[in-house]
Amino acid sequence: MSLLNQLFNRGLLGAKCKTCLTLAISRIKLLQNKREGHLKQMRKEIAQFLQTGQEAIARIRVEHVIREQNIQAAYEILELFCEFVLARVPILESQKECPPELQEAIASIIFAAPRCSDLPDLLQIKNMFAAKYGKEFVLAASELRPDTSVNRAIIEKLSVSAPSAKAKLKLLKDIAREYNLGWDSSNTEAEFSKKHEDLLDGSRQICGKDAPSRAPTKQGSLAPSPSSGAHPKMSANSKQRNQSLQSPSAASNKSVSSPDIIEPLIESYDAGSVSDTKRETRSQSSDILERAQAAIAAAERASAAARAAAELVNVNFGSQKQEGKS
Repeated sequence: MSLLNQLFNRGLLGAKCKTCLTLAISRIKLLQNKREGHLKQMRKEIAQFLQTGQEAIARIRVEHVIREQNIQAAYEILELFCEFVLARVPILESQKECPPELQEAIASIIFAAPRCSDLPDLLQIKNMFAAKYGKEFVLAASELRPDTSVNRAIIEKLSVSAPSAKAKLKLLKDIAREYNLGWDSSNTEAEFSKKHEDLLDGSRQICGKDAPSRAPTKQGSLAPSPSSGAHPKMSANSKQRNQSLQSPSAASNKSVSSPDIIEPLIESYDAGSVSDTKRETRSQSSDILERAQAAIAAAERASAAARAAAELVNVNFGSQKQEGKS
């Protein structure tokens, strides 16, 4: 049985493993060349933004440049690890356990495989190592358990966390020096130095300035003034309510803010507005009906005139036909 397992593992990590590692190395080199040209173009665009004073856009774009540079650095390390493992495939075939000198390279490849979607060959290599050393070995590297030996640079470069403000500012300064720009970084430094709490306070201040004041109104100002476009009936009802509120007898019996004084005022306002709306709707409906009736009458008159004209033409045509026969 051990002989069969040894033969199976040899076949698994033999020619197929070498082929996958070779393809991964070639693909990494191809992607590195492509990414290098893309990074140059992105750095050039950021330099143009800094030169034209569009620092806000440059601060956003610089994060993408940092991520691309991190991926490029991670791919360089993975290329070295793949070459290292490729040269020692015979050692992997001859030993049942993972050799100590290959643990860092193999664990790093396993960790990077699901995080590098444009390197599908790494996933096949990961599956081979899982069949060779077991699922626990693969999970330890994938989940970064304490007993794993994944390369720390690989972990940092493939991290999805946002880059720090210090790293973004440093890259912007490097791009400005690269293109000989006289860029003043004081505004960007002040923006990066702001804390998250400061940004939240700034948004609250902006909302406080733009938002209309919502201070509670006095009881005497519940009724809108006539200049605000309120209905006359509503204004009259409001005046009556205000007079009743100001009378000594009402003040002695009930407080100004009692519900049985305010609720009738609101009900009268609602009733007045609803009745006015109904009147306007009825008047508009009657106008539309009258116009429709007038249009129908005009159409009927036009139809009668057309019929009369047709009959006259028929009569003239018949008389001319009889004259021709005679």
